[in-house]
Amino acid sequence: MNRVFITGMGAITPNGIGVEEFAESLKNGVNGISTTEAFDITGHSVTISGQVKNFNPDLYMDKKEARRQDRYTVFALSAASMAAKQAKLSEKNYDPDRAGVLVSTGIGGIHFFENEHITCLEKGPSRVSPFLVPMMICNIASGCIAMQYGMNGPNYSIVSACASSLHAIGEAYLKIAYGECDLMMCGGSEAALTPLTTAGFAKMKALSTRNNEPEKASRAFDKDRDGFVMGEGAGILVLESEESVLKRGSTVLAEIKGYGASADAYHLTAPHPEGIGAAKAVRKAINQNNFPIENIDYINAHGTSTPLGDIAEMKALKSVFGAEGIKKPIINATKSMIGHLLGAAGVIGTIATVIQIQKGFVHPNRNLDNIDPELTEFNFAPTHFVEKQINAGLVDAFGFGGQNACLLVTRA
Repeated sequence: MNRVFITGMGAITPNGIGVEEFAESLKNGVNGISTTEAFDITGHSVTISGQVKNFNPDLYMDKKEARRQDRYTVFALSAASMAAKQAKLSEKNYDPDRAGVLVSTGIGGIHFFENEHITCLEKGPSRVSPFLVPMMICNIASGCIAMQYGMNGPNYSIVSACASSLHAIGEAYLKIAYGECDLMMCGGSEAALTPLTTAGFAKMKALSTRNNEPEKASRAFDKDRDGFVMGEGAGILVLESEESVLKRGSTVLAEIKGYGASADAYHLTAPHPEGIGAAKAVRKAINQNNFPIENIDYINAHGTSTPLGDIAEMKALKSVFGAEGIKKPIINATKSMIGHLLGAAGVIGTIATVIQIQKGFVHPNRNLDNIDPELTEFNFAPTHFVEKQINAGLVDAFGFGGQNACLLVTRA
């Protein structure tokens, strides 16, 4: 297998636009969760979310293009612009037939879809926008990025709920590892803060109802957690083979050493209570290149802050690392600061992992005030950042339908 390196990153999150701002926010535990302003929250049982604020797409794309795309695609194109700039893709010194795009989403263009549905009902079908279909479909962000950078290689979108973007990175990694491509842009984007989506998740009892304390609502592994907080944003990576790195003179940020995917085959929304499927994905990521498990010193947990999910994930990790080994890797949850970015969660966790590897710190587990009694044996990061050299980290992402993904990222 070819070695695969990360050479570009772009991030748009509720607590930082751009990788550097996001990195500073991670280090300082900056909260990105507040009362929802994206729509009228009257009558909603959940009124909080992780929103991207002060975002100006004109900095990254043409105004006309932005008007023709749903918010999730605008996020994706903007994050892709950041990643492409860092990887110096504007020089076009790559074979377009061996460069592909795999950018995913869990929900896609739901914002525009909801608005156009209202238009259809209230004003009639003749008033529906001709851009409805291309603005709502889940693969359009991937297609637009390929057009932007002239990439004629593999191009599609994986939709696997909250595992979508980590599956995208993993499959892009395999395309380079097995020699099909030299370069891939991959990741995910989500902009699902709409009345219907929020009501749907709330009706499932999946969301936190800590409406009066939004900054304290996302509290992975804490005994008082009561559900996840919906967030929005995007993350895009540029992956390259070793040959491409040397040929293009790319700057290496980190290396991907393994990827695992599995299914619980258990329940529509609940994880397997023993984390069996999740454990299989973690083992596959570690074993793919026979990476020494004792060298893994960090885990970016899926850590949604749901009562069932956090327990199942930790049981999975315990089964992989063993009762003694679980004390070694330090564990944190990026969602404690920004909420759950659904289909974009995995790539944001990956970017957070690379940042911590590069800058030598572990970001806080915000709101982890009282560890769940069932989880006291784990090595959780505290509520403040700690300086630590990370050499190898796992990134977890698990989605409704029992779809699991895990990525192994190391210092290059």
